[in-house]
Parts: sequence; structure tokens; C-alpha cells
Amino acid sequence: MLSLAFKEVRAFLNSLIGYTVVSVFLLFTGLFMWVLPTDANVLDNGYADLSTLFTVAPWVFLFLIPAITMRSFADERATGTMELLHTRPLSDMQIVLAKYLASVALIIFALIPTLAYYLSVSALGAPAGNIDSGSVWGAYVGLLMLGSGFAAIGIFASGVAPNQIVAFIVAVFLSWALWIGLSSFASFELLGSWDHWLFELSLNTHYSALGRGVIDSRDLLYFLSVIVLFLHLTRTRLAARKW
Repeated sequence: MLSLAFKEVRAFLNSLIGYTVVSVFLLFTGLFMWVLPTDANVLDNGYADLSTLFTVAPWVFLFLIPAITMRSFADERATGTMELLHTRPLSDMQIVLAKYLASVALIIFALIPTLAYYLSVSALGAPAGNIDSGSVWGAYVGLLMLGSGFAAIGIFASGVAPNQIVAFIVAVFLSWALWIGLSSFASFELLGSWDHWLFELSLNTHYSALGRGVIDSRDLLYFLSVIVLFLHLTRTRLAARKW
């Protein structure tokens, strides 16, 4: 399984895909944090924090991660290598996990350079180092978990979609629906007590909780549940070929 995961990572890094993803992510977050004249600009708002990064990054991930995962299985079917993949001495779940871990690895590669933002903002504080490190690291955990959730959704979309374009659209829609859609619908207060449960099922609710710097096991369990659910659905879709 790990050999397949490393193969997927090498495929990302040996092509423009991996470097494009990291570059686009850093470009958009960097523009909002340091360049564009908005209230989110760190140099203009007068506060030494990384809230801009953790506000902008999920929106960038919403489109970049489906772009990463859309080829996972859709490309294998398009090129006719799916059957070859199934000849490996791997179970369906191991194949799914290998694809998933490769996608998460690329997300981590994209996040690592943003540590330079943390060091820069910390140095700009008055006095230097005046930054709430607890909330920053909590937000990083939340961002990694959110990205991992998007990756699981994207893998599932690639597993059920007939081609990469459809996989991208399905992944973006499902990710948006679970991240913002549920909480937005619940804000209309149309379902009474059910609105609370819609809020609790929203990715954004648990992401925001981790962003406050409190690593709550309930939030981590929620993200892990979403990841396991979509990976299991993907495995079920792959296993359907045997029915």
C-alpha cells in the first residue's frame, strides 16, 4: 500500500500538478495576507495574527483539492489501467487509502511553506513574538483536518464519476455542501431543533472550533468520521465491480 502511495506522490511531484497546487495555494493566501488592500491584510489591520490565512485557505482548498483528487480513479478508468491496478496484491481499501494518503501528503506540502507566514507575523508583533501560538497551531490542525476531509470527498467523487471533470464538479459541490451549505441552511431556522444538528454536521462548525486553539476530541472524531465514511463509500464503489 505504501509503495502505491509513494508512487502517487512521485507522480504529483514529477509533473506540474504538485508544484502548481502548492504555488497557487501560496499565491492566493499570500496576496490576501500581504498585498491586496483589504481589511484582511496583515500589514494594514494592525493585528499580529494569521486569521486571514485560516479564512482564505479553506476557500482555496475547496477548488484545489478536488483538482488534485479528480484523477485518482477517473484517470485510471480513462486510461484503462484500473484493471491493472486491481491485479496488485492489495485490497480495495488499501488502494483507496494509498490514493488518499498521497493526496493528504500534497496538502501537507502546501501547508509547510506557510510556516514562514507564522514566523513573519510573529516577528512583526509588538513586542516581537506577541502572537497567540495556541490558536495558530489549533487552526493548523483544523485546516489539515478540513483539507483531509475534502480529500476523502474528492477521492469518493473520483471513484463514482465517469470522468475527471464530473469528479471535480461533484467534489466541489459535496465539499461546499458539508462545509458551508449545511450551516447556511440551518441559519434560516426553518427546521426548529433540527437546525442545531445541521450546524453540528457542518465541517465549518468543527473547523472554527479548532481554530480557537482548543483541540477537542469531539471535533477530531467528527473529521475522522467524515473521512472514514467517504473512504468506505469509495471502497464500496470499487467492490461493486465484483457484484
